[in-house]
Amino acid sequence: MRVGVVTFPGSLDDRDAARAVRLAGGEAFALWHADADLHGVDAVVLPGGFSYGDYLRCGAIARFAPVMGPLVDAARGGLPVLGICNGFQLLCEAHLLPGALIRNDHRRFVCRDQPLAIERTDTPWTRGYAPGERIVVPLKNGEGGYVADERTLDELEGEGRVVARYLDDNPNGSYRAIAGVSNAAGNVVGLMPHPEHASEPGFGPDVRSGTDGLDGLRFFTSILDGLVRV
Repeated sequence: MRVGVVTFPGSLDDRDAARAVRLAGGEAFALWHADADLHGVDAVVLPGGFSYGDYLRCGAIARFAPVMGPLVDAARGGLPVLGICNGFQLLCEAHLLPGALIRNDHRRFVCRDQPLAIERTDTPWTRGYAPGERIVVPLKNGEGGYVADERTLDELEGEGRVVARYLDDNPNGSYRAIAGVSNAAGNVVGLMPHPEHASEPGFGPDVRSGTDGLDGLRFFTSILDGLVRV
């Protein structure tokens, strides 16, 4: 099973995402921002970083990268897509997900191990979690506050499209403590925290938080298990 990981100018977590795919047992396929097609991959990860330097708004320029044309079409056709941090911002800019990500309410960059509750577990990316399961993964962002109008927030809540929610406290002012959302079909997921950084013991929050360091790996084993079944 091949999972494409897109690299934009300014991406910095693309290699980490690719490594998480390999640790989960899949083949990570490198996609470049200038690619005109997706080369037949079975799923796509849009990684964290600062695509095109985060000029204008985060993800606003990357939204027009050549690779995004076929990706948007494929996502609307059911291709599983996971946007992490900057990738989440990009999915909102591309109108594959509702809402937007804005400056943290305290106007400071945040970097810490973040407890989350996984709420939607019927997506290709979260089927390996139990509803309400508490996990800990790293969070690092300066523009991570998720916002949307009240009608959109009510729809997300009512349709069960909140994928993850911040626990203990709200690190960036996200409305309703939302850390991740999905589209209606569930194949497109945006997540502000970084599951790829909690996919290997000794290289994540295991020592600091007392977890096994693998809380994020199931985002990647979930998609691979689902692709195998298909």
